[in-house]
Amino acid sequence: MVRRYDPERRARIIDAAIRVVGAKGIAGLSHRSVAAEADVPLGSTTYHFASLDELLIAALRRSNENFAGLMRESRALTDPAADLPAELARLLGEFFGADRGRAELEYELYLAALRRPALRPVAAEWTDDTAGLLAARTDPATARALVALMDGICLQVLLTGGVYDEAYAREMLGRIAG
Repeated sequence: MVRRYDPERRARIIDAAIRVVGAKGIAGLSHRSVAAEADVPLGSTTYHFASLDELLIAALRRSNENFAGLMRESRALTDPAADLPAELARLLGEFFGADRGRAELEYELYLAALRRPALRPVAAEWTDDTAGLLAARTDPATARALVALMDGICLQVLLTGGVYDEAYAREMLGRIAG
């Protein structure tokens, strides 16, 4: 389908890249595969994203926004009376409960930074932004420790194929939060 004026094209290309990575992994990502998935000419993907790293950066930023959105909507960050560890454990449960495939995809993009240095600043942004949100309820060092634990729990669940244990997460987060 040819669209002369298409202000949403860049966003559609990013969404298509996320779907391609979800279906084929990082190795399956190419300008051609994304153009086909987005139903745009190949030149559109290279116009908006000169390299695959630029496209992956945009996809990782979009993916990072999913959990950050859950956190910003949570009362745990705005209500001092809210039980922070319980609320964070609940949010992780939502993250896994909504769509495990989506959680796997988001971590695949996140971990791609191991081999693609261009992605590292975006991965660090997620850590810094999440710790910044949590610092509203605790000190910065504890906020970073909570983020590290949440990352670790997510990785363990995803890499072992295990089931998310909210009670365990709540207890461990509580130990860090004090």
